[in-house]
Amino acid sequence: MKPFPKIHDVYVGRVVFTTVLLVWAVLLGLDLMLSFVGEFGDIGKGNYGISTAIAYMAYTVPRRAYELFPYAAVVGALMALGQLAASSELTALRAVGLSRRRLSLAVGGALAVLTLLMVVSGETSGPWGDRRANALKATAKSKDMIVARYSGLWAREGDVILNANGGEERDNGTDRWLELRDVRLYEFAEDGRLKSLALVKIAEHRPGGWLLRDVTRTNFQEKSVTQTKVPEERWASKLDAVALTAGTDKPRYLAAGELRKAIEYRQRNSLDASEFEVIYWGRWFYALNILALCLAAVPFAFGTLRSGGLGKRLFIGIVFSLGFWLLQQQCVRLAQVYHFDYRIAYTLPTLVMLAVSWFLFRRRSG
Repeated sequence: MKPFPKIHDVYVGRVVFTTVLLVWAVLLGLDLMLSFVGEFGDIGKGNYGISTAIAYMAYTVPRRAYELFPYAAVVGALMALGQLAASSELTALRAVGLSRRRLSLAVGGALAVLTLLMVVSGETSGPWGDRRANALKATAKSKDMIVARYSGLWAREGDVILNANGGEERDNGTDRWLELRDVRLYEFAEDGRLKSLALVKIAEHRPGGWLLRDVTRTNFQEKSVTQTKVPEERWASKLDAVALTAGTDKPRYLAAGELRKAIEYRQRNSLDASEFEVIYWGRWFYALNILALCLAAVPFAFGTLRSGGLGKRLFIGIVFSLGFWLLQQQCVRLAQVYHFDYRIAYTLPTLVMLAVSWFLFRRRSG
C-alpha cells in the first residue's frame, strides 16, 4: 500500500470532514432550538429569564454535540461520498489507484479526528457543562439552591444509612468539597438492630475523607442507652461525593470515572447499578460504534448513491443510524432483562455493522 496520506486521501478526508461538520451543525441547531422552546415553561419562575435560559442552553452544547455526533457522522459521510460519486470524482480517484480500502481509511481518518475530540469532550466539558447548567437553572428558579439540589438525600454505605436535609458543593478556588447539613447517620448491627444514631450539624467530604462537625451520637445497647457530644469527628467511609452526586444527577451527565465509582458503590452495597452500567459501557463503545456504522455505509458510495440525490443519501443515512440505534437498544434491554454482560450487548450490533460492511465491500468489488 502506498504511504498514507497522499493528496487524494487529504482531499477525500477534507470533503468528509467539512460535510460532517455542516450536518452536525444543522442537527445541533435543531436540537437547541427545540430544547429552547421547551424551556419556555420554566421562564418566569424565580429569576429564570430569557438570558438565563440562553446561558443554560449554552452550557449543554458539549453534551448535545456528543450525543448527536454519531448520527452526523454517518449522514455526513454518506452525503460527502455521494456527492463525490455523483460528480464522478470517485471514478477519477479510482482511475489513479484509489482502492476501496484506501477510501475507507481516508474517511475513517477524518472521522477519527472528530471522534477523538468528542471522546475527550464527553469526559470533560460535557459533564462539567451539565453540572453548571443544572446549578444555574436551580439557582435561578429557587432562592435556596441547597434545597433545590440536595433536598432529602439518602445514601447507604455498608451498615450505615445517611440522610441529609440539605447540602451543596463548595469551591474556594483551590479546593472543592461537598458539604451536607442536618445529617443523620443510622448504624445497624448484623442482626438488623439499630446500633447508633448520630445527629450531625455539618458533614464535609474533603480529599482526606469525611469530617463531622457538632456530633450528637446515641448508642443503643441491649439494656441501656448512652449519648455523647463531640465538636468534631472523623468518619472512615468509602462513601464519597461521586456516589452522592450520582444519586441526584442523571448517569448520562457523569464522566466515565464518576460512573465507575458510582457502579462500585452500588455493587458494594448490593444496590442496582444497571442504569449506570448501561451508560458506562456505552462510553467505551462510543468510538467503535461510529467507526462500524460509517464503514458499513461507505460501500454505498460505489453504487446506488451515484444515481441518487440528496434525499436518497439522507434516507439511507437515517435508516442506517436508526436501525443501528434500535438494534443496540434492543440488545441492551435484553441484557437488562436476562442479566448478561453489557459488553456483549454493545458488541453484537457493532459486529453486525462490521459484517454488513464486509459483505457490501465483497459485493461491490465483484
